[in-house]
Order: sequence, then structure tokens, then C-alpha cells
Amino acid sequence: MGRIAGRFARVEARRRAGRLVLGLLSDLPRKNCWTIAEWAGEATPHGMQHLLCRASWDADAVRDDVRDYVMEQLHDERAVLVVDETGDLKKGTRTVGVQRQYTGTAGRIENSQVAVYLVYAGARGHAAVDRELYLPRSWTCEPDRCRAAGLPEDTAFATKPELASRMIGRFLDAGHHVGWVTGDEVYGGNPCLRALLEERGVGFVLAVASSAEVITGAGKFRADALAAKVPKRAWQKLSAGAGAKGHRYYDWAVIDLADFGPGHRQLLIRRNRTTGERAYYRCFSPALKPLATLVRVAGSRWRVEETFQSGKGLTGLDEHQVRRFTSWSRWVTLAMLAHAFLAVIRAAEHARHPTPDDLIPLTCNEIQRLFTALVRSTPDAVHKLRWSLWRRRHQARSRTSHYHRQATDQT
Repeated sequence: MGRIAGRFARVEARRRAGRLVLGLLSDLPRKNCWTIAEWAGEATPHGMQHLLCRASWDADAVRDDVRDYVMEQLHDERAVLVVDETGDLKKGTRTVGVQRQYTGTAGRIENSQVAVYLVYAGARGHAAVDRELYLPRSWTCEPDRCRAAGLPEDTAFATKPELASRMIGRFLDAGHHVGWVTGDEVYGGNPCLRALLEERGVGFVLAVASSAEVITGAGKFRADALAAKVPKRAWQKLSAGAGAKGHRYYDWAVIDLADFGPGHRQLLIRRNRTTGERAYYRCFSPALKPLATLVRVAGSRWRVEETFQSGKGLTGLDEHQVRRFTSWSRWVTLAMLAHAFLAVIRAAEHARHPTPDDLIPLTCNEIQRLFTALVRSTPDAVHKLRWSLWRRRHQARSRTSHYHRQATDQT
């Protein structure tokens, strides 16, 4: 918290932000302004709500502090930037960015809010270093709706690859270096994103659809048609990284593509050893890299799923009950900070204290349990009773307001 102290105009907001981050690190079954305020010993949730809505502090500057913190503590010369989006299921139509859209969280089209994240994945750990909220055209074409949600006046529609380009540009412009970027087909199929990475001299291994067309010295081919021409001797069995059940072994092959500028361009093909199902990746590297390096980068993409899982499960990344853009950006930024803290502590413990053979290494989950047990004291019974009265009084007012609105609508 000392790293971000200068981002707050008043000491009260800074202290309350510290209590909010501690609440995000707690073992509360549900994390929002109400539950965290009670957990932190505050009399009402109004202070936490004020911190997210109206207090004077710069969430984007804190985001930059989180990025610098992660780079300082988890720096790795072989690290990979992973870009991906995740959705939070929502009800109603007033939450900023919400509409019926596909989200991998549900695996189908649902009423949801989608954000794109940039994750730094190295050998010592992984954590999110940037975030951008995806605003569908149904929002950007209605200025009044955007204004009501607290969006800037110059808000314009941007695709998910464009949001990814912004975040990667910020990362590089801040003076940080990374050798590789990876992502799924949404990003691999975007030529502008690929061109940006090539211009900045950053290698990439980006997934593409089987129907994607690539150019070789023999002409233009679909990716799946080109893969069908690969001879048996060209396939190699390599691990895409360790998973929950051990190493993930696949058959891999790589085909050189035509080069229209500096660097080397290739098509990487992954084949499931059981089902034969294939996946395809467009690759670029300033200097020619071996197949094992491309496979390692492609396998790094699964780290973003681990980041989303732990960020949501441990630090409430998806539990924000806010509607306006400012509140959303502040909540997710502090949740990113809380998760980065766990990732850094985990990396430091692994480096300082080698794990005995009869124990598994400390996980972020176990570190959170220990931190909560050793830092947090149990609130007294009087505090609990006061909150019980406050909740019942607030719910009574809400019920009266709801009944009054129903009666007005009927008349």
C-alpha cells in the first residue's frame, strides 16, 4: 500500500483503500462494499462506496504502480505477455458495458460485462498488469447512456484487439521489455495487432482459425489445408507446460511462411495425440527461434486462465457490485493489486524456502488463508449486532421504495 500512497489526495481515502484491499484478501464468501465494510469494522458501507465513486484518487496511476510492482518482483527474461478477455455475468441494463454477448465464463451468450486483461507470465509467477473494459456498439452509439455511466466524453468503440494494442503499447512505452505475446483467435486473427507487434520488434505466437489464410513460398493456403501436407516425420512430441495432471504433451509441427519484412514468420500446428484435433498459431520472431521456444510461448496462454481463476476466487475480481465506469476501474485495479501481492509473496517464499519433498509448494490459496488468519482479528459482538440493525433498516427502506415505485407504475 505504501507504493500507491501518493495516488490519494486525502489520507482518509488512502487508509480506506488499505482496508478495502485487506477485505479483498480476506476469506469472505462474498466481497462487496457491504461485506468488506462490516469486515473492516466500519459502521456503514457508505465510506467504501465513496472511495469507489467520488473520492479523489487516480485508478490509472495505481494500475501503473501495480504493473511496475509485478515487473520488479516477478521479472523474467523469458516471460510472456498474455492477452485475453473474461466476462462477469450481470442483471439489468444499467451496469457499464453490459449487454447480451458471448462470454467464456458461462460458455454461451449471456447478459454480461466483458473486460480485456494483460497478464505478465514468467517462471516465478503470473499476474494481471493492465485492464480495459470492452464497450459494445450498443453503448458507444448512445452518448446519454455513456454519460450516465460516467464514461469520458470522447469514448468511442474499440474492438478487443484494439484494447489489447493499447495495453501492450502502454507496457512497452513504460520502458518494460518482453520478448513474446500470445493470445487466442480473437487476437491472432487481427492483422493490425500483428503489425503493431512486428513494428515494435516483439515476437508473438497467436492462435488463428483453421480457415485463416497464410502465404508460403508456394502460394496462399488455408491453415488446415497446409497442415494436411505436413509429412509424418515433421511432427514432434513436446510438452506445452505442466498442468494439473502433469505435462500436457501434444504433437507439433512448424511451417515457414513468406517474409515480407524483417524477422521470421511461421505457422505452428498443434495436434492432440488422442483425438487428432488441431490448433493453429501465427508466429513472428525478430530472430529465428527453435520449435521448442514457440511451443513454450503457446503453452503460456493457459496462465491467463489461472490468473482469472485465482483473481476471481481469491480477491473478488468479478464481485464488484457497481454500475459506473469509475467505480469499476477502481475496484478491478485494487483487486489486481491484491492478487499481485499474493503472487509476489508466493514467488518470494519459493525462492527463500525450498519446499521439502513431503510438501507441495505454497499456493496463493494457502498464502491467503495464512495471511487472513494471522492479520485479521475477529470483530466484537456489538459490531455484528449494529450491522444487523443497519442491514434490516436499509432493507426496510428499500422495500418501501420498491412498493411505492410499483404502485406508481401501475397507476
